[in-house]
Amino acid sequence: MSADRENHEMTPTDIALLLADTADRVEIGTAPVQAVLRGGRRRRARRWAVTAATALVLAGSTGALAATGLPGGGHADRGTDVAKPPASAAARHVYAPQRTEIARGTYRGKEWRIGVDVWGAPRDEREADRQFDAMAALGIEPAQARKPADLIGKISYFAMRGWGDSDRPRQVMFNSVEKFEPFRGTDMEAGATRLGTGGESSGRLVIGIIAKTARQVTCRWKDGTTAAAEPAEGFSAHDTGTAIRTVAGFEGANWFSCVAPEGTSYASAEVTK
Repeated sequence: MSADRENHEMTPTDIALLLADTADRVEIGTAPVQAVLRGGRRRRARRWAVTAATALVLAGSTGALAATGLPGGGHADRGTDVAKPPASAAARHVYAPQRTEIARGTYRGKEWRIGVDVWGAPRDEREADRQFDAMAALGIEPAQARKPADLIGKISYFAMRGWGDSDRPRQVMFNSVEKFEPFRGTDMEAGATRLGTGGESSGRLVIGIIAKTARQVTCRWKDGTTAAAEPAEGFSAHDTGTAIRTVAGFEGANWFSCVAPEGTSYASAEVTK
């Protein structure tokens, strides 16, 4: 509003023109709600025409105001951080693990298999009690946990080997950790176990943990031969049990498996790509 207009009586036409002229100069975008509310208190001394023009602009920006989180806005999550309820114990896999099969095959006419179970961290003693009981029902024992409270805040994982329908899966590699440590470069943890019962299968199955960047693990057998595990998805009739796989819930690393030919066993393993 110019100074000379303030000193003359304004007609309705003058007011309409003034409002239109003011509105044309206002760029309508997402309305700065808090600034508008605070600014309203500071600008009470301004002329009513400017106040009316501001109201006109806000009236035309109703959708933008709703997006900033005013009560009743339909899209409050776009402009404000809406607190999300904590995930339930079931959603965190506290009472039933995420299970990924990483290898399978046949030994003495029966199927052998290796799977990795990852259990979410209990948040309190009540959750730990139920998790401890669920693990016990499956015949598994968490590492370094003599009582349920020892599991609070810890993720537990188990590599389980089974053979045939009647053989109860057995723990092969397992641990309980507060967080997963990322594997890098040629980092590796590995161990050898048997395919089934009987001494002749001892040391023929190798499983381990490697960095997610690893593209090949070479397993060496005592007879001088080797097997190369590489990334794989799914299973087929041509699987040899030697592969690198991603395990659900296991952060910072992948798992691998190698199977030795009959008559030999594990000597060593290393990341070769």
